[in-house]
Amino acid sequence: MAVTFPSALLLISCLLCFCITLSQAQQPSFRPKALVLPVTKHPSTLQYLTHIIQRTPQVPVKLALDLGGRSLWIDCEDNYASSSYAPSRCESSQCHLANSNLCTTECYQSSPKPGCYNNTCGMLLENTFTQTGTTGDLGQDLVSIQSTDGSNPGKIVKVPHFLFTCALSFVLDGLAKGVKGIAGLGRSNLSLPSQFSAAFSFPRKFAICLSKSGKGAVFFGDGPYVMQPKVEISKSLIYTPLLLKKVSTEFATFAGEPSSDYFIGVKSIKINNKTVPLNTTLLKINKEGFGGTKISTVQPYTVLETSIYKAVIATFAKALSGVARVAGVRPFELCYNSAAIGSTRVGPAVPQIDLVLQSSKVYWRIFGANSMVQVKKGVLCLGFVDGGMDARAAIVIGGHQLEDNLLQFDLAASRVGFSLSLLSRQTTCANFNFTSAA
Repeated sequence: MAVTFPSALLLISCLLCFCITLSQAQQPSFRPKALVLPVTKHPSTLQYLTHIIQRTPQVPVKLALDLGGRSLWIDCEDNYASSSYAPSRCESSQCHLANSNLCTTECYQSSPKPGCYNNTCGMLLENTFTQTGTTGDLGQDLVSIQSTDGSNPGKIVKVPHFLFTCALSFVLDGLAKGVKGIAGLGRSNLSLPSQFSAAFSFPRKFAICLSKSGKGAVFFGDGPYVMQPKVEISKSLIYTPLLLKKVSTEFATFAGEPSSDYFIGVKSIKINNKTVPLNTTLLKINKEGFGGTKISTVQPYTVLETSIYKAVIATFAKALSGVARVAGVRPFELCYNSAAIGSTRVGPAVPQIDLVLQSSKVYWRIFGANSMVQVKKGVLCLGFVDGGMDARAAIVIGGHQLEDNLLQFDLAASRVGFSLSLLSRQTTCANFNFTSAA
């Protein structure tokens, strides 16, 4: 039987569609080994910012980064619209995962919308930059993020039901312009590292690499972590245990919850190999949850309890006594004429500061690029600030001291690995290749 030309075209078209469908069905779905988010530093607030792609249709959402934050929270009051949003109901598995015992039973709006549904799991949330706390509703929505092989960006992958808290707009006060929430990386079930590792079944690890002025990165999953020119960082990390702070002193926690912040065990401080005289009892976390050493992206500079601060200032000043001092510049006390200080590959030529960890052979060395701050032309200041006598943590290692150091948090092994300054390896955290796909 003869086949007409239109009929032949239709037959070929059907066969082609069948072959494409069969081919797609036979291809396994892509499962990433790691993910990556870009991180930039806001010039005036000194907050570290990232962004995710969320909702249907997709919307880029700018977020402030909180290393110890419990979860993701986003302003839902200001025109949050998404066909893929769903509230998490009271007593649901999502609510139990969040360890919440709150329930929104009545929402006084003309019609339900994200952040305002009845019978919805309630959450505590906090703007940790201003220490403003409130409650919000737990919800879930589509999140898209870029995969990586550790050297290059890869395919965009999706998490259909990513849990987050809907917040009211007033909680954004104090955050950088355009920011719509906070991305929490802390030790909790709802943090970004926990949800991404659960979604893609990769190791419960993540790494941060903050940059002073360029584009740094947060990696979710294991290494490699490769910075140009092809410097692989993960093979040379120094490890120290993460300490669990069993009593949380933060606002946005339910009773009995441990802290979601990351603490390490600093035993002493040395400046140019000379031990700083201080009360080492303060370096331990007490039963009330005070003391210890916290790592933070919220604090722009390292914060020390008053007696520790005074001892560090005095010891550093003595070690650099041959250099002319100038008047302090807030918030810094110890400042110098920069013309009298030389320069090295790892920053200004000043005494090195060592945070001694589990043994005298394991220490976090802070070189001049991370200890000193150029506050204005001709003036360098020691970038440590006085946290007061009633500080919750004895030491809070702030963002400036973290920059151009890669830190890997291994949640399964409860340890953190740190690279020391990447400047010594002739690279920086701004040298991850975000531009070309794998």
